[in-house]
Amino acid sequence: MEKKRGRPAGSSIRQALVEILYACKKAYGYELYKHYASIYPKATMRVIYYHLKKGAATGEFEVEAIKKEEGKYSWGSHAEKIYYRLGKHAKAKGDKRVDEYFTKKK
Repeated sequence: MEKKRGRPAGSSIRQALVEILYACKKAYGYELYKHYASIYPKATMRVIYYHLKKGAATGEFEVEAIKKEEGKYSWGSHAEKIYYRLGKHAKAKGDKRVDEYFTKKK
């Protein structure tokens, strides 16, 4: 039997983001990071954004909108928010932790 080389195609972090987006329908990157940090073990914001970008490339996520929002931020007067939704290749399995988190939040 031949061993497959390279990294596996799936990711537990990306699957967790699929579960979160399944529950909240659409969200922007930092919002997804905050939800993830409240439900799952620690992950950096950088790895969350990496998996959002990778998931968009694999069809697990779709970019719904890119909005520039005005406000007082440490880096300037506006922020660009990329809103994501589930793509056609996303397969939500239904995670109890995500369901409990969003029912408590409502």
